[in-house]
Amino acid sequence: MSVRVSSAKIALSTASVYPERTPDAFELAARLGYDGVEVMVGADPVSQDVDVLERLSDHYQLPILAIHAPCLLVTQRVWGKDPWAKLQRAQRAAERVGARTVVVHPPFRWQRDYARDFEVGLARMREETDVVFAVENMFPLKARGNEVVPYSPDWNPVDYDFPQVTLDLSHTAVSGTDALEMFTKLGDRLAHLHLADGVGVPNKDEHLVPGRGGQPCAPILERMAGNGYSGLVVLEINTRKAASRSERIDDLTEALAFARLHLAASTPA
Repeated sequence: MSVRVSSAKIALSTASVYPERTPDAFELAARLGYDGVEVMVGADPVSQDVDVLERLSDHYQLPILAIHAPCLLVTQRVWGKDPWAKLQRAQRAAERVGARTVVVHPPFRWQRDYARDFEVGLARMREETDVVFAVENMFPLKARGNEVVPYSPDWNPVDYDFPQVTLDLSHTAVSGTDALEMFTKLGDRLAHLHLADGVGVPNKDEHLVPGRGGQPCAPILERMAGNGYSGLVVLEINTRKAASRSERIDDLTEALAFARLHLAASTPA
């Protein structure tokens, strides 16, 4: 047997250190040996300021590998209200800091004009840049026994014409999706992985440390190593309940070790 180690870079999402802030994510990622960071653009003013992000990247000698556009309900007013303007700003930020990917969610149903033009608009933006727009799988909500889908055209991008997709393994837990089947269907459209875990509690996006839930985190990483996946693997875990900074660091260390271990796949010599 031989060991084939994936060339995929492993980044830390700045969301993984909340309630600490964006500068703390750079510090911890550099200290623990991550290959870079994914900046979640959110309420933290530092996450919105490209000048400051560049200085953090230079100071810690740590590349910004991806920008997560402000697509969440709680970030509807970050970088303005126009969703296309947000994506364009995320694209410019990515180009400036040298990030290869912008992560974007499907539109909310009430964003009717944006939703109607989403596929065509993304295709037009792709023609203008080398930045990859990777559309993330989300999840439906359960209400009184019914399933409510707040996204348009759908929470699941697999069956739509998106050349690049982000697979989030906490979201597959919430949606009850077979993550391995989704991984297989995506094939080379898979450009980005949000590595986290979940046990599948309805309406609860857990983002557990990989290995602490029921998602096939290890098999997916091992298949990535086996098929030469060269996209990004981003640890996007929830450490907000950590009792101390030391406990948060332990979680981030464990998550990185899990990813590195399973991205080294044993193959026949």
